[in-house]
Amino acid sequence: MSNINFTYLPGDGIGPEVGAAALSVLQAVADKFGHTLETEHHLVGGAAIDAVGTPLPDDTYASCKKTGAILLGAVGGPKWDHLEGADRPELGSLLPLRKNLNLYANIRPAKVHPALIDRAPLKRERLEGVDFVVVRELTGGIYFGEKGRDEQGAYDICRYSEMEVERIAIKAFDLAMSRKKKVTSVDKQNVLQTSRLWRETVIRVAKDYPEVELEHLLVDAMTMHMLTHGQSFDVILTENMFGDILTDEASVLCGSMGVIPSASTSDGRTGMYEPIHGSAPDIAGQGKANPIAMILSASWMLRLSFGLEAEAAAIEASVDAALYGAHLTGDLGGKLSTSEVGKFISEHIKG
Repeated sequence: MSNINFTYLPGDGIGPEVGAAALSVLQAVADKFGHTLETEHHLVGGAAIDAVGTPLPDDTYASCKKTGAILLGAVGGPKWDHLEGADRPELGSLLPLRKNLNLYANIRPAKVHPALIDRAPLKRERLEGVDFVVVRELTGGIYFGEKGRDEQGAYDICRYSEMEVERIAIKAFDLAMSRKKKVTSVDKQNVLQTSRLWRETVIRVAKDYPEVELEHLLVDAMTMHMLTHGQSFDVILTENMFGDILTDEASVLCGSMGVIPSASTSDGRTGMYEPIHGSAPDIAGQGKANPIAMILSASWMLRLSFGLEAEAAAIEASVDAALYGAHLTGDLGGKLSTSEVGKFISEHIKG
């Protein structure tokens, strides 16, 4: 029996709704497998700004650092768009958490579920068999570089060190060894010095993985190839901004952003787990939000931060049952509410 102690950050918009569904699923797992669930609830993002005036309160960060396992709903919304810089919900909470907890590796899967092929806008032959993972460097690059404005305009500096590229490349190659043994490194080396360093470093790391096939693609070409022959990819390795864009594009293959989880990890078992979708304030409080991405993020937390493989697999099997049985929210053609989808998955886990 394990004590599953983690920090839960419901966030803004639909975050509390999809989070409640995920918590019900985690409780079902704990009951079935004989674990205790110890959840530390804290404010983050816009909700924290409204309550205490800062997007990342000290007690929230202290809990995240202590537990090392964070389940996050979503942050931000138009209510706080007038704020600037670190006062904004996203910049003032997500980026500091990633940087201070050294969450340098973002892992996002793109696996097309057979039950959702007809929900995607692409032809079936473009989708069948698509199963790849994007490994995105998360704490370097243009998002964390020096920013500012002067009399000549504005600037955002993109900088990478060899060490930053090396460690994310190792993550990607290690992952490829457990999959189809292929890494596609995405850069813009024909234009950018950071991309030239990126490619040189990835090639050097690849020498330690002779079983893994390495290919390079420019990011503009990747945006086309991902949609036209996604079946050819296994592990896609890229830098921060490119990864941000490509993973959102990959959601088109899967039929909905509402089914894609993500994990932001460090060395060891520290990790933050969240759906790739935003806070969707236009549907908040209406029971329309799809909780599957949040529920799958919870399964990743069990697997990566707690080493509970069987428990994670139980959640994923129950999500499959919901998808095949059309026990879904309206975005996937179903008729259930957010909480009803969570209830179905929880009951399926209990058997």
